[in-house]
Parts: sequence; C-alpha cells; structure tokens
Amino acid sequence: MHNMPVAIASFVSTLSAGHRWRSRASFERWQQHRLHAWLQQHLHTVRFYRDLPRQLDALPVTDKAMLMSAFEDFNQAGITAAEAWKAVDAGDMCKGYNVGASTGTSGNQGLFVISDTERFVWLGVILAKALPEFLWRRQRVAIILPRNTSLYNSALQTGRIDLKFFDVGLGPENWTDELEEFSPTCIVAPPKILRYLAEQKTGLRPAKLFSAAETLDSNDRTIIETFFSVRLGQIYMATEGLLGVSCRHGRLHLAEDAVAFELEPVGDGLVTPLITSFRRTTQIMARYRMNDLLRLSQQPCSCGSPLTAVDEVVGRMDDVFRLAAAGQRIIVTPDVLRDTVLKSDRRIDDFRIVQTGPQAVELLLPPDLPDDAAETALSATRDLFLKRRTVVDTRLVRTSLPLETSRKLRRVQCRIARQDTP
Repeated sequence: MHNMPVAIASFVSTLSAGHRWRSRASFERWQQHRLHAWLQQHLHTVRFYRDLPRQLDALPVTDKAMLMSAFEDFNQAGITAAEAWKAVDAGDMCKGYNVGASTGTSGNQGLFVISDTERFVWLGVILAKALPEFLWRRQRVAIILPRNTSLYNSALQTGRIDLKFFDVGLGPENWTDELEEFSPTCIVAPPKILRYLAEQKTGLRPAKLFSAAETLDSNDRTIIETFFSVRLGQIYMATEGLLGVSCRHGRLHLAEDAVAFELEPVGDGLVTPLITSFRRTTQIMARYRMNDLLRLSQQPCSCGSPLTAVDEVVGRMDDVFRLAAAGQRIIVTPDVLRDTVLKSDRRIDDFRIVQTGPQAVELLLPPDLPDDAAETALSATRDLFLKRRTVVDTRLVRTSLPLETSRKLRRVQCRIARQDTP
C-alpha cells in the first residue's frame, strides 16, 4: 500500500485538471512547461539520448524497430530485450522494475519497462478518466485481454475494486460462466469479445463498457450498445502507454496531459501520431512514431475538456491499401474500405477485405449472406477503386468468419510488403 498515495495524488490531479485549464491555450502553456522540464531533467538519463539536444524538434524520430533493436539504450536500468522477455515469460520483475509486453497479435511485439511509482501514477490517471465512481461505489472490473500485466493488478490495492483477468486466448467458451458469476460492473475488452457476449445474449449487465486493444467499428458498436443498453467507451492504449480515454459524453480524448502528440497528416483528413511521454522516466519515449491512423474531431466536445477529441481510431498505417493509378501511387484508408462494404447493404455486419497483391484485393463474406447482398458489396468495392482511377482485380470469397482469439481482429488488412507496393 506504500504507493497508494502516489495513485491518489495522480487521481486527484487528473480529475481536477479540467478546472485548471480554462482554455486550450492555457492547457498548451501547462503542457509545454511540463514537457520542457521533462526534456531537461530526464531525456539524457538513458544512453540513446545522452548526447542529443534537449529540444523536442531537434530529436530524431524513433519507432518500434529502433526501440527493440537496442532496448537497453532507451531505459534507465539498461534492461535488454532478452532480459525483459525472460521476465515477462516468468511473470517476474527485472532489476526491480515492472516489465510488460504487447500482445503481439498484430505480428510485432513490443516491450515496456516502468517503475512502481510510474505504475501507480498510471493507475490514478486511468481511474480518474475511466472509473471515478469507484470512490463512492465499489466496482467489479473484468479485464478481458490477451495478456495480463502488473498494471491491472495494481487496482486491487485501492481496496475499492475487485478485478478479474480473463484471457482472450483461452476462448470465451472457457470463461463466460465465470465471468457471469463475477457479475462485473465494468468490462474492458476487445470489441469482438463484447460483440460475442452480446450475440450470445449473456446475463451480464455492466454499468460501464470499454473497448480496447482493437479498432472499434461502427457496426460492432451498434450491436454492443443495443444489447447492453450502455454507451460504449474506448480506452486507447498500447505498449507505448495510455493514449486516450472516452469522456462521460462518449468522445475519445487524447491523453495529452501525459503525452505530447505531433500529428502528421497522411491524406483523406487522417493523421498519424508521434508521441512523447513526458510523465515516464524509466523508459524514454520521445518522438516515437505510432502506426495508427486517427480522424480528429472538427467540433469541440460538449464535456468542455481542452484535450483533443478523436472521432475514430481508423486503423493501422500497415493496413492502408496502396495502389497504382495512371502511374501514380494512391492510398485507400481502412475507414473508407470499411464504410464502402458496410453501407453497400444493411444485411452485412461482418466481412474481411484484404490486399493480396499490388493490384489485387479479396472481399471475404460469410456463406449465409444472401447472394444479392454479396454481389452488391463486391460491386461497391470495385466502384470505389474505379472512382480512384485504378483498376484492381477484386475477387469475392465466400467463407466462414469465426471469432478468432489468437490474434487481433483486422477487418481491413494489407498482406503485401511495403517494398512490393507501387
């Protein structure tokens, strides 16, 4: 319990922040002050940044490949990737630090190292943003994700939260009964699992629901919210840290009170972020390139928060379709592809669309979907490419689309290497 004062201070600070920042301008002044102090005090404490300037715009852009190739150069303890993986597999700490890993279900695993103090700072932040009512009403929280970490278990030390972890990889058929017996007041799970629980018409009646770990599609949201009669929130989190949480109005806000975002336009009104985590001191993340595509909100949120609102986490840069048109390269983003298929016929509520070659795409639809709906979706997909002035060999594949628990659900997927794209 010796770290609970840290969590409480973090909780209070996060919860009261909205009253402190009267405008976006006042927030940005606060953020710049915190970021500057972090750069001066902590950047140089790891080997990679030791001899680099302490100005953000002078720092190189990093990414997961760079981080994983020299992991020990980015954390104060000098923990190597091999040491970290050994600790993760054993469920142990490493050199007195907490280590964790991403699920790796998207094909590229990442690691993180944090101190106990940072773990409880994170706890205070996530509780303030997602579950402040734990103060006056005891909560039973079900975490349904592919990998457990010490981050989640720290919530047990509040004395106000009963938390259970359910392993996605074991399959819901192996733990749904236990989940119902636990009767959670809050569930955090990938949208495919929440949709499965809705379609199975479980007896669960949580007061709060959060999707996490995968892209949330509008059709999944509708099915989940209709069954549970609860507004579905989002927790946008990765190996790189907590990046965003939905507010009480249901809008996703970036966690700019802990992370500085440089948002780079990539076309079609989308941005991809470089992040600098100015509350983390054990593992330094500065100008780290995320692989995500975000569509920012054009209207301020009615909750009054100055933190940037996001309409949609669209998907991954890796799953953008790259095609040739009149000798030029064009891109088609996952949200455009997703909307084209779903809006072509209201009977379609699941699909996969995969780029298999430089000018080849497969549209996968379940065999029980009526033929006319499948043909309409195929035609709409072909028309989308023609409107982009590119000819694509688009094939319809009728196949079952079962719930997959061994990897993340990616309805839109590019399966060709970057160097093979036009």
